[in-house]
Amino acid sequence: MALMASTRREADTQSFPLFVYVLTPLLALGLQSFVPLFFSHFSILDLPLLVVIYFASTLRTPIAATIGGALIGLAQDALTHQPLGVFGIAKACIGYVAASLGVRIDTESPATRLVLTFLFVVLNDGIDWVLIRHLLAHPMPWGWLHELVRAAINTFIAIILFALLDRLKNRE
Repeated sequence: MALMASTRREADTQSFPLFVYVLTPLLALGLQSFVPLFFSHFSILDLPLLVVIYFASTLRTPIAATIGGALIGLAQDALTHQPLGVFGIAKACIGYVAASLGVRIDTESPATRLVLTFLFVVLNDGIDWVLIRHLLAHPMPWGWLHELVRAAINTFIAIILFALLDRLKNRE
């Protein structure tokens, strides 16, 4: 930890080996694209979103998180039936907000991660709904109970995923 850090970002910089930055999003995208073909209930998870939330809140660089979220979202759009750009826009927004909050608050705390992940999943679903229903004029139902259950399940999986990814951090 730096002695004269002027911001929280400078004091708590995190880093990972290069393979973590590459393989984690690719694995999340691969699982998200192919597992629901065999297990339809797996589609309730949004693993690429969880990866965006984790790296954005851990690395605390809003510009990189926005670009990373957009790239992961566009790759997810290309692998799904969604119109191209919907997931890219939503995940770019979530990446920016998560990184911006990561600079200001302690996102390493499990309780903070729990609450923020739940809110980010609901916000992501809301952005998707607005983009699809209102901008693209495609019918898309919104069920509060379904979205809250989906957010809770994604939050539970995020706890496990974030703990695994924390073990891969470079130790100094």
